[in-house]
Amino acid sequence: MSTYELEKDIWSEADFSVMGWHDASIWSIIPNSEKFEYLLDLDYIFKWVHPNENETYFKFWVTPVTMVFENAFDVKIDIESQQGLIEVSDLYKEHPKLTPNRKFTTHTYRFECQEGEISVKATSFKMYVRQEPKLIQGQRFELE
Repeated sequence: MSTYELEKDIWSEADFSVMGWHDASIWSIIPNSEKFEYLLDLDYIFKWVHPNENETYFKFWVTPVTMVFENAFDVKIDIESQQGLIEVSDLYKEHPKLTPNRKFTTHTYRFECQEGEISVKATSFKMYVRQEPKLIQGQRFELE
């Protein structure tokens, strides 16, 4: 398998049930106050590849993505990392609540990480794939 057939370039909360964030690495967390957005850059694992008969380790189809949480507020970060790495265990979509004008629903998106927790309340998110997935030995790219 030398290429990964990417289904689409932009994913959203409508795809939440088929997405998975286990072992994704978060590289940056950036607010965009003017647009009421919160952005997370991470290395997203699209597929885990089982080792072949004569191999020991998994390989991974990984790509850098940017998750944009829309109409975002109440961001909480409780992370304690010795190495600066933030590795996601899972992402939960919790506590639906109507906005005061009753036109939208907000959820708490809670990243449970090996190093702690990150949560943000938002009406939705989009995940932008920034390049084609690459098959690599590790679960994330190096900084370069």
